[in-house]
Amino acid sequence: MYTAPFRYFRPSSVAEAEKMFGACTDARYLAGGQSLIPAMKQRLASPSELIDIARIPALCFIRTAPGALVIGAGTLHASVAASREVHDCIPALAVLAGLIGDPAVRHRGTLGGSIANNDPAADYPAALVALDAGVLTNRRKIPAEQFFTGMFDTVLEAGEIVTEIAFRVPRRAAYVKFPNPASRYAMPGVFVADFGDEIRVAVTGAASCVFRAQKIESALRRQFAPNALAGIEIDPDGLTSDIFASAQYRAHLIRVMAQRAVSAL
Repeated sequence: MYTAPFRYFRPSSVAEAEKMFGACTDARYLAGGQSLIPAMKQRLASPSELIDIARIPALCFIRTAPGALVIGAGTLHASVAASREVHDCIPALAVLAGLIGDPAVRHRGTLGGSIANNDPAADYPAALVALDAGVLTNRRKIPAEQFFTGMFDTVLEAGEIVTEIAFRVPRRAAYVKFPNPASRYAMPGVFVADFGDEIRVAVTGAASCVFRAQKIESALRRQFAPNALAGIEIDPDGLTSDIFASAQYRAHLIRVMAQRAVSAL
């Protein structure tokens, strides 16, 4: 393994981090390092500066608000999985966090780092889209459906930092994924959220970016039951084919995971 030389900074605030970024040549923010550090070891990334924002106290919190659950971007996956507030407001989100990677990853990786990286098989993007979340940065508020734009790509601009995510609290929700046996990444994962007046279903791990399953949403609006999805055919066009699963198999798994999520509710 190889890592090019770099300078390391540890700011104490978001404002300080942004100022450091502006003074650097080719900086990258380090939130948990579970994606960036392996990429650097494999020579896929070679920033000249690393700005470690994972230890900024203002980014690590979980709190409730009217109709919402707000989580700081620096909050660890393990903290989300164990949080009493998360279990009380959105149990499915705690389940999702507990399914990410392994204990080592969950005790180092952060919510903000995960969504900023936007791995196409990451779990959190499905939760953000299904739960109609809002992403707050040091510059603006972004609806989740506008935040994720493509494989490893988001609308974040240079120097922009995710500070918190506000999840809309549903009446009920469930997340079920078919995990890759080695990495535990979703292939795919389906998050179903019932808001009473609206059903939202988001899929991760099946395409280059998280997306809403509108056929499934329409069927569940008519009848919220597993058998309502029995005849649903998911179009494999645009889905991922790789050594683990074909696009056709992923299309089949989307329906099956959705049925399991609805059964769980």
